[in-house]
Amino acid sequence: MADAPASTESGEAHETPSQKRRRWALFGGVAAVVVLLDQLTKTWVDANFERAANGGSTEFIGDLVRISKVYNDGAIFGFLDTTAPLMAVLTVFVVAGVAWYEWRHGAGLGPLVTVGLGLLTGGAIGNLIDRLRFGHVIDFVDMGVGDTRWYAWNISDAAVFIGIVALFGAALLGDRAPGVRPRTAA
Repeated sequence: MADAPASTESGEAHETPSQKRRRWALFGGVAAVVVLLDQLTKTWVDANFERAANGGSTEFIGDLVRISKVYNDGAIFGFLDTTAPLMAVLTVFVVAGVAWYEWRHGAGLGPLVTVGLGLLTGGAIGNLIDRLRFGHVIDFVDMGVGDTRWYAWNISDAAVFIGIVALFGAALLGDRAPGVRPRTAA
């Protein structure tokens, strides 16, 4: 078994070069797909729909899901209004921290953690691109019933949410999560 991980006395899992390449391809591939889908959908929505403030709300799945273009210059769900520059700086630190964590600990944590971290990274980068290009994030998915609506969101926001759920699931599953390498005693 050439791809079996070696263990050291510290109990830390190590991986072969091919395993490392596959893990980084998964991490980077997930992040890249999120960024691509996010930017394509935002570009399409920005070019083809009126801002929600101007009456530009279009039913997508009846009244349950609508396209309502909103420019969010704050943090998630519109909190911390007009903080796009601060959020851009914080995002750079978050992306660097997530990549460092994947590099340092990803070998033994399994693909669920790698996918979760890739989703977080892609989501953060997708919204960072908007903040740097426009000074705001383009949100457009409006869900709710009647006048009871949730905050508008985009593909990046969904990726961050799903990434957090994946990481929470991996934490709950622990060593039972698929692909997790058991740690050896020191």
